[in-house]
Amino acid sequence: MTSRTILVIEDDSSIRRGVVDALRFSGFEVIEAGEGKTGMETALRATFDLLLLDLVLPNFSGFEILAALKEHRPGTPVIILSARGEEADRVKGLKLGADDYVVKPFSVRELLARVEAVLRRTPERPAPVKELPFEGGVADFARLELRFQDGTRTELSEREVQLIQYLAAHRGRAIARDELLRRVWRIEPHQTETRTIDMHIANLRSKLRDDASAPRILLTVRGKGYMLGEG
Repeated sequence: MTSRTILVIEDDSSIRRGVVDALRFSGFEVIEAGEGKTGMETALRATFDLLLLDLVLPNFSGFEILAALKEHRPGTPVIILSARGEEADRVKGLKLGADDYVVKPFSVRELLARVEAVLRRTPERPAPVKELPFEGGVADFARLELRFQDGTRTELSEREVQLIQYLAAHRGRAIARDELLRRVWRIEPHQTETRTIDMHIANLRSKLRDDASAPRILLTVRGKGYMLGEG
């Protein structure tokens, strides 16, 4: 099993340091943020397996970060860390999609047990796809090329490879343009036109010899985004 990465968003520096140190001692990779704005940006851009999230933060609340994460990266597991023990807050967090709720003060042993329990229920992040067979050929991502059954080859750019790999890693789910901008381009949607995605898809369809009028490889899901065909 590869090392799991935990994102910790907590504004209390002493609590955050204790949590981060305990996680690293237990073999986890850790990313940390100490306030809501950085936390929001990191939650939507970074690659991690589990989020430990405080509710009361400067700039963006934990509830706002949780709602944004579940909208743009559904399926990402979250454990809320908060001094708020009221039932209403627990219910609100769970309804927004949190997987567990730990009330401060908590012991390191309890927190690690909750983290391990949630991760056991969560599949590991899929490994990057190295090759992808498609109708008429295969995409070789190591060589940055498409190889066709007729013996011809077509080069792929690094961005095109990243785009196909992301779609392949999330096969069966329509990926929104905003998610592709955040996760593949690593930029916020407001910083560029989502037309950028459409242009890359059109170019890829041409290279893949995918029929633009009735695509079978790169599918458009109306009102949602793009997904990879079953192949």
